[in-house]
Amino acid sequence: MREQSASLLAAVDAAEPRLRAIGDRESAEPVLAGGWSRKQVLGHLVDSVSNNHQRFVRAALQDSLSFPAYEQVSWSEVQRPQEAEWPALIALWTSYNRYLAHVIARLPADKLDVVCVIGANGPVTLRFLVADYLRHLLHHLRQIGAAEPAAE
Repeated sequence: MREQSASLLAAVDAAEPRLRAIGDRESAEPVLAGGWSRKQVLGHLVDSVSNNHQRFVRAALQDSLSFPAYEQVSWSEVQRPQEAEWPALIALWTSYNRYLAHVIARLPADKLDVVCVIGANGPVTLRFLVADYLRHLLHHLRQIGAAEPAAE
């Protein structure tokens, strides 16, 4: 998991200055189909780090994990990241991901194959959840111009 941890740190370190270069007005403008702004996407990524932190730690403490689904639209409606301060969102997202990288690097090797079920999705392992977290993060960072496009 140390490699995944290092990859997460590298992604955060590369994204942070790109995010900070985006002004508050620009961060609030829609950039995705459906009208989501960079603030809303980063708010979604804060939800992702928060939910996955819980999943990773709980899976490492149990023989299996069943976790509720994530209702992204409802979460966004309740939290209203569009109204949050852009620098505060960036600080929260970067700090939390740096801590999650610390956690990932220390996940017990004997727990990486713990079966995890999230909502109505099929079973996956903790190892898969960690890898999928990084894929998801990079996908959204690319959408908002905070990561290099994927190599083809």
